[in-house]
This record gives sequence, structure tokens and C-alpha cells, in this order.
Amino acid sequence: MGAPGSAAATAAARMATAHAPAPAPAPAPAPGAVASDVDSILAPGDALPPAVVADLRTDHAGETGAVRIYDGVLRVTRDPALRAFAQRHRATEQDHLRQIDAWLAPAHRSRLLPVWRLAGWLTGALPALLGPRAVYSTIEAVERFVDRHYQDQIERLAAQAPLRRLHQTLVDCQRDEVAHRDEAAAAGGTGAPGAALRFWGWMVGVGSRGAVAICRRI
Repeated sequence: MGAPGSAAATAAARMATAHAPAPAPAPAPAPGAVASDVDSILAPGDALPPAVVADLRTDHAGETGAVRIYDGVLRVTRDPALRAFAQRHRATEQDHLRQIDAWLAPAHRSRLLPVWRLAGWLTGALPALLGPRAVYSTIEAVERFVDRHYQDQIERLAAQAPLRRLHQTLVDCQRDEVAHRDEAAAAGGTGAPGAALRFWGWMVGVGSRGAVAICRRI
């Protein structure tokens, strides 16, 4: 048993601790203060600015159409080299679609996806009826447009630190699309395309620009 004086001192210390004021809360951040660099970086599933959502809606529709382009090619062609080309590229486009899916909530996707799926399928199937050269020329035209389309977004996102992960996603997708463009150009041969193929390539570019303009709104 301890001494009475020691017990009294212990009791007094406990009472003082119990009645001590609670620590002051941490001060609230000042208005306009920026969160830490890590906390401010947006990730898939986070809310995004409306302009970025509109851009991603065009990307999602485009990657959906790209998968269907290769479905159309594979449905028509029996050329072994072209089938291998289409299968490789389809797998890459499917991966792009998966990545964009993660960033874009279903409610924000284009309401015209059935139209873009059909348009993509026809963009692959129709030239496949004419042979490999027509398909390679089509893919080259599509990817020229996609390269510029991604580049515009990449430049807009470059200065927005919270969107650096999305910026990198688009850089990665663009790199693949450029590789597709260059592979299609090499496979198509060195000779200049005829007037019909040049006109078809022009139509592909015009159609792609029109689809992007629509997708930003619908």
C-alpha cells in the first residue's frame, strides 16, 4: 500500500487531466487554398469539368467505333495478313475503350452509341470488300484524324495538374493510334492511292469531324 500523500497527489493529477481543455482544432484552410499535390490529382470515377466530360464523350464514342471498324473488317476479309492486323489493332482499341470507360460515367456517354457502332462497322466492312489496300488506306485516314484529335486534348490538359493522370491516359492512347497509322501506311505500300481511295479518305475525315461535333452535345 502506498503512502497517503502519494495517493492524494495521484488523484489530484487525474482530476486536473480530466478537466484540462481539449486541444484546439486544426485551423480550416484559407479560402482558395490548394490541397496537397497528391490529394488534388483526379482519378477515374472523380467528377470532371464539363468541357473535359464533353471531350471524353467524343473519345468514348470514337473508341467504340474503332472496335467496330475491326469487327467489320474481320467479318468480311479472309486475307490472313489483314485478319492478323485487324485482330491486333482491335485488341488495342478495346483496351483504350476500357480506359476511357473508367473515366467517363455511363450517364455522360453519347446517347447515339448504336449509330457510332454501325458507322464504325461499315467503315471497316465496306473497304474490306475491296481488299486489303482499301482497308489500310481507311485505317491510315482514321488514325490521322485521331492523332490530331487526341493532340488537341493533350495540349489543353497539359497545364492542368489535377488532370495529369487523364493527360497520361490520352498520351498513351495517342501513341498507340500513331503506331496504327504508321503500320497501316507501311502495309498499304508506297504507291499513291487512286482517286476513289483519296475521296474515301476525305469522307472518313469529314465524317469523323462531324461525329465529334455531335458527340460533344449528345
